[in-house]
Amino acid sequence: MRTDAPTLLGSITCPSGQLVIADTGYLGSWSGSAPPVADELALSAVDDPALRESIRAAADLAVAGPDAESAARSFDRQSGTWLYDIPRHGVEQLSGIFAEHCQAHGFAAWLEREEPRVAHRERVERAARAGGSEFIMNGVPVVAIGGLPADREITVTATSRDYGRIGVRWESVSLNVCSTHPVSTRPLGHVGVDAGRLSLVDADALGTWRHEEPLDGMADVAFWGRSVQEAAAHFDASPLVSPGEDGVYGWADLPVDEAAGRAIALQEWRQAVPERMIAVDFRPHSHHWQIMATVRAAEHEAGTIEIDGSLTMCFLTSWGDGLYPVAADHDIDGHLARIRIMLGDRQRQEQLEAMYDRFNLD
Repeated sequence: MRTDAPTLLGSITCPSGQLVIADTGYLGSWSGSAPPVADELALSAVDDPALRESIRAAADLAVAGPDAESAARSFDRQSGTWLYDIPRHGVEQLSGIFAEHCQAHGFAAWLEREEPRVAHRERVERAARAGGSEFIMNGVPVVAIGGLPADREITVTATSRDYGRIGVRWESVSLNVCSTHPVSTRPLGHVGVDAGRLSLVDADALGTWRHEEPLDGMADVAFWGRSVQEAAAHFDASPLVSPGEDGVYGWADLPVDEAAGRAIALQEWRQAVPERMIAVDFRPHSHHWQIMATVRAAEHEAGTIEIDGSLTMCFLTSWGDGLYPVAADHDIDGHLARIRIMLGDRQRQEQLEAMYDRFNLD
């Protein structure tokens, strides 16, 4: 059951007319107009050295030939006629599988390596020319679409639903591009989330995004958890007074090197005794830090900051991680009326209810 009328989360602007919808935690991977490089932080979790090198040497492939579009659509691995971020060890194998597919279906098409690799900004251009679509950024699906108004704010609203035992959560988030009535819907793909939050960013503004580099040379350190009082006493730390930081201790506005040292000391203290339970968050004063501070302080867990003259929004999904469908709604004249991110579908509800059953979370 829906709970209320749509909730206003805020507004964004899109001066380039092209929007990127992506997991906020991955915006630091954005390559702009340069060829992409591997996310070394993500690679640190890969134990196999050969696999790490294969990912670093990933390739982008294009579907070529007279039947390229039909073959790519039938093959159905990525959107459009491109296959991005293919690890080196998978290029030959994927090319063989694609050749077999084309032979079996009578397509005159093949795969060609793109050199240099395709910059993320160019991937957005391609998605926009296709009417909006999903593409891969360092292995994670994001969605890009063009045709947004460049000269005014676009309101962002969310609808919520009472899902019974799992509570009230967002059902969908909408970017209300114009006031005309939507009469048709075009699926754009899925956006991947594994940090529980999404950002709505102008494609050009994203080129100036500073994810971890502090804008002022300063940083905060925050920690919380079962052993927070013990840690606070040991390190003489005080509660953080920022909105949304109940039960969180740490230090604000430290020189970045000093903050990094304190974060390392907290981690070492925690690891020295297995029973100690704290989470430690190192927060350089970057754009990422700025927007997350607004999210934590906001009533509806959605915050906005200005990046290169563009209003950028981040919001929590309320469902955590997953793959979320995105669609574009058009009016009777074919104009873009609304972009919708579907958060609370039936499958997600069933998965969460199963988790509640498994862990007795009623």
